[in-house]
Amino acid sequence: MTEDHTKADLDSLDRKILAVLSRDGRITVTDLAKEVGMSKTPCQVRMRKLVDSGVIQGFRAIVDPASLGLDHVAFTEVKLSDTREQALSEFNRAVQRIPEIEECHMLASSFDYLLKVRTADIRRYRVVLGEKISSLPHVSSTSTFVAMETVKDTSR
Repeated sequence: MTEDHTKADLDSLDRKILAVLSRDGRITVTDLAKEVGMSKTPCQVRMRKLVDSGVIQGFRAIVDPASLGLDHVAFTEVKLSDTREQALSEFNRAVQRIPEIEECHMLASSFDYLLKVRTADIRRYRVVLGEKISSLPHVSSTSTFVAMETVKDTSR
């Protein structure tokens, strides 16, 4: 969200629009308007405001990773040797360049970052860990947890 856009700016119609779009990002504006109880033009204007303000950050296809042969998920704890702002920035920029890292979260924990890494299999993960993740700036140690099954994933 932009700095001047706060939660208070969203009324019940905006929230209805967001709920419907979260379920079906391909819905037509006509059908969206009908579902939230508005006419098409005002609905389209509200939707454009939500996009322009950054509340809606984009629309995308949700692809089944297994259909691409990418059904191995590992979570990697990363501890850094330096946590000053410059070191954090260098790590953050470098993480962006590794396509196998789907998510990267800085945590308040006994380690500094938690990465969600998706690969074809454990052998490929081992290469990504050894050649890419361990080589990221300021990495002092890692620990890996392999997901056996995804029970809930709201991003899909």
